[in-house]
Amino acid sequence: MELSDIDLNQLVLLQHLMVERRVSKVAEKMGLTQPAVSNTLAKLRRQFGDDLFVRTPTGMMPTPFAEQLAEPIGYALGMIHSGLNQHSRFEAASVKRSFTISMTDIGEIVFLPGLVERLRQDAPGVSLSTVRATATNLRDDMEAGQVDLAIGSLPQLKAGFFQRRLFRQRYVCLYRKGHALDRKRLSLADFKAAEHLVIVSAGTGHGKVDELIRRAGVDRAVRLTIPHFVSVGQLLRSSDMVATVTERLAESLVEPFDLTFRTHPIDLPEIAINVFWHAKVHRSPAHQWLRGVVFELFGEDKARPTRAP
Repeated sequence: MELSDIDLNQLVLLQHLMVERRVSKVAEKMGLTQPAVSNTLAKLRRQFGDDLFVRTPTGMMPTPFAEQLAEPIGYALGMIHSGLNQHSRFEAASVKRSFTISMTDIGEIVFLPGLVERLRQDAPGVSLSTVRATATNLRDDMEAGQVDLAIGSLPQLKAGFFQRRLFRQRYVCLYRKGHALDRKRLSLADFKAAEHLVIVSAGTGHGKVDELIRRAGVDRAVRLTIPHFVSVGQLLRSSDMVATVTERLAESLVEPFDLTFRTHPIDLPEIAINVFWHAKVHRSPAHQWLRGVVFELFGEDKARPTRAP
């Protein structure tokens, strides 16, 4: 098929249908009638020799061939849009728009207070929302423009994405001030003897920590297991439990909950926290501004971004 055989608006419609999965939603978004959308889809089916979308009770589901087309079409449309608007400026102080960032609950604790305050000062018309990488098909949502930025350890974001190191951090032991272990150094024997709060964060890099502790031959006395980090500060403040957490999270919880932390007695590897964005928004002034704010507030170095391998 040659480029002259297809209309650019047909590809825009195809991309919208990948995201919305409903003809009525696409028609509304593009200012078309539903028959017009259906006719264009029929034409695309003839041109590609594939059904592209199959009607189901939950919407129009893409065929394997349509899913294969989604990334290159999304990337191409994004690059065209960025090229046409590369000279436009993002006026943070006056713009009204929203961004969606994928992050863990640790990310919400560590990043959101400072980020929201910066937006209040510099971009009062900009709002944020967050999603979990484990609660959504993150790759597809970023390709479709539904998620603007992702922060964390996300090996699934490879081809078609840029990434840049935000910082590296170590794991520490966190517990309340005045704890029996509240001294200059925490020994391995102390760690083994303590009662532990364990956070099972499925689908994140933190889930590997428990396995590494077991490999080190440490059988912890687990008093409580929880599926998130939001309640860690409150639980440690009112108990003698010890939690293994990342250092930046520990720093965020120390003052509000009267806690302290020490170097972990087990030699655990540092974890790399990266920022990821899709290639289609790499040159977008709005996204460049958002990434710049994130790196200014939280970045450790000035490394240049790279395409994910």
